[in-house]
Formats: sequence, structure tokens, C-alpha cells
Amino acid sequence: MEETAGLTFEQAVQQLEEVVQQLESGELSLEQSLALFERGMLLARLCESKLDEAEQKVSQLVGLGGERTTLAPFSVEE
Repeated sequence: MEETAGLTFEQAVQQLEEVVQQLESGELSLEQSLALFERGMLLARLCESKLDEAEQKVSQLVGLGGERTTLAPFSVEE
């Protein structure tokens, strides 16, 4: 993952979107598609890792108030 190590979450998401667009174009050879898919998987794992880190930080910050808090899933009202 060294080639993705220095990326921010936003950069990784942008690159992942570009990978998806290229794969969806259907203009790549099988070998190119496989290499790009592998890159996409690395980027997806990096994004997941950064989101997990952010969730842990938020959990720690929420727990700093002294009271025991419970986390609930985030929902967007439509």
C-alpha cells in the first residue's frame, strides 16, 4: 500500500472515482482492467481505514464528556 500511503481521504476517493470511470468505459484490455481493479481495491481499503480511524477518534471525543454515551447509526432524513 506504499503507493497510496501519502494520500488524504479526499484524494483517495477522487482517484477511486477515476478508476471506476475508466473501468466502466470498457475501453481497457483485460490486463489493464485487472491492474486498475487492483489499484481500486487498494484505494478502497485506504478509504475504509481512514474512515475507521475517524470513527475511533469521534468515539473517543464523544466519550470525553464523562458520561457514558451510546453511538447510534447516522441517518439522513429525506
